[in-house]
Amino acid sequence: MEEKHEHFDLEDKVEHSYTADDIQVLEGLEAVRKRPGMYIGSTSEKGLHHLVWEIVDNSIDEALAGYATDIHVRVTKDDIVEVEDNGRGMPVGINTKSGFSAVETIFTILHAGGKFGGGAYKVSGGLHGVGASVVNALSKWLEVTVYQDSKVYFLRFEDGGKAVGELTCIGDCDPDKHGTLVRFAADPEIFTETTHYDFEVLNKRIRQLAFLNKNIKLTFKYDELDKYVEYLYSGGIKEYVAYLNKNKEVVHDEIVYVEGAEDGVIAEVAMQYNDGYVPNIYSFCNNINTIEGGTHEEGFRLALTRVINNYGRDNNLIKKDETLSGDDVREGLTAIISVKHPDPQYEGQTKTKLGNSEVRKIVSSVFGDQLERFFLENPNVAKMILDKCILASKARLAAKKARELTRRKSALEISSLPGKLADCSSKDASECEIYIVEGDSAGGSAKQGRNSKYQAILPLRGKILNVEKARLQRIFENNEIRSMITAFGCGIGEEMDVSKLRYHKIMIMTDADVDGAHIRALMLTFFYRYLRPIIEGGYVYIAQPPLYKLQKGNRIEYAYSDDQMEKIKADMGDKFNIQRYKGLGEMNPEQLWETTMDPANRTLIQVKIEDAMEADQVFEMLMGDEVEPRRNFITDNAIYVKNLDI
Repeated sequence: MEEKHEHFDLEDKVEHSYTADDIQVLEGLEAVRKRPGMYIGSTSEKGLHHLVWEIVDNSIDEALAGYATDIHVRVTKDDIVEVEDNGRGMPVGINTKSGFSAVETIFTILHAGGKFGGGAYKVSGGLHGVGASVVNALSKWLEVTVYQDSKVYFLRFEDGGKAVGELTCIGDCDPDKHGTLVRFAADPEIFTETTHYDFEVLNKRIRQLAFLNKNIKLTFKYDELDKYVEYLYSGGIKEYVAYLNKNKEVVHDEIVYVEGAEDGVIAEVAMQYNDGYVPNIYSFCNNINTIEGGTHEEGFRLALTRVINNYGRDNNLIKKDETLSGDDVREGLTAIISVKHPDPQYEGQTKTKLGNSEVRKIVSSVFGDQLERFFLENPNVAKMILDKCILASKARLAAKKARELTRRKSALEISSLPGKLADCSSKDASECEIYIVEGDSAGGSAKQGRNSKYQAILPLRGKILNVEKARLQRIFENNEIRSMITAFGCGIGEEMDVSKLRYHKIMIMTDADVDGAHIRALMLTFFYRYLRPIIEGGYVYIAQPPLYKLQKGNRIEYAYSDDQMEKIKADMGDKFNIQRYKGLGEMNPEQLWETTMDPANRTLIQVKIEDAMEADQVFEMLMGDEVEPRRNFITDNAIYVKNLDI
């Protein structure tokens, strides 16, 4: 088969000048300290960590241009961040447009950098070049050291980005030493919530960057915990897929990997099927996780469905008049799609959806052609993949019949709602809420104690099916799950329409014991796997019933934690009664309303997906078939368990 994709190697160096005058000046640095959220999203812990990524992204860009191979990140015990690379070193000459040194220009003028001239970098991540200056503006102090041409140059900034003097040559260095070192301390006046960095947050992203940029060595030193990690993946995203599938039973050992380029856009895809039923497809553009997908993901899906169907028909594995659906060919698939684009256009609510229309064709072409070749060269693997997809198709047709049972013919046909659902009278979804309650006893109390105008109650009997180990057909046949799907009214999976959701608050209300925690985990697994948009939309909550009731005379207090109980005990003095609630059924309707259901008093925990990839692995570990990872997790975390019922 003729290869029609042009050669585009990330290891090739960019043939373009990188001098002081190549630093483009677009606008001055203004209002960053007044409105930091506009530039880094927030001033919470998430925004704090974003500072690190902006500086690291600059080093990654230098590596992608072919000039850096090593990037070192360190966080000191004083929460000072250091990022060093062995690239060319930032230009040290005077930039004629600004009149300052290029280093000062990069760190004090918004939208100043080598990314805007169209030649110094092939691609770049980060927030479109605002990184260095924004980090400087939001730091108590920042220092830049440049190693270049056997010289060491240094410049310090203080008070939110003001240069202390000018860029100065402070000595000589080994001729082989080159690159840039940036050190900064986040400003506590801006980051009032915290200036402390989380090891796991930083570690996960650094490891991810190493997976996405093969042959670039990233090291991370975290002084407080005396931890040092080193990542270098010559296989890149191929090793990423192996990492994501490490706790899963794979269908085929060899990971499918393709790469190619068209019109300056580099596309890489790695994929491998496991014996599970849920696809896990993650896409990236310029190292940014495009969690909402986009044209690169669309191109991948189109090519995958097309190639598998064509191969199946050509080899008489499926009938000529049969077609495997997109769902069929993605069941149990783990895939990484990574594109590097010189001018990415993002859209969507969180700006994490790739919108470049040309990317759809490029990814479809690059991936489709090479997947066809892979199937021809590896017929055994192709047959295993087709068998998996055909089995998925048969299960889908069986599930289609079961799914019909969950569909409501009309919003007005109340008879089609589950019989045990005590619905609310309001039809305004924005004010309606539903409590998913464990057991008929608690369900009875909740029904009596609720405000029936806007609160619906759906009691469940026992534990719902573990969807991590079940096909869609069994899921639809499960009475408890079917009741939830029907009550919610928005459908399931790819047919889901969140606009039809009947309740804008879905509350999981279980007992405060081990069984209750297990039921909650089963429900969250179901929501995450098949109703993820309702979690992403912020509609799912966990109700927090009290653990204790303390009474002294006519005074009654409820405690939701051990710490709160101790404070109430100290306040009450002596001679009081304590009741430990083991189950919701122990509370009468008035108590349940007052403590757990009254919007004026209740405590709710909103369920969020901060990291879908990590969530996927946690659900797989806790709810999947592999015992060893779950045993290790329990062993490692047993010391943190409180109130374990024996």
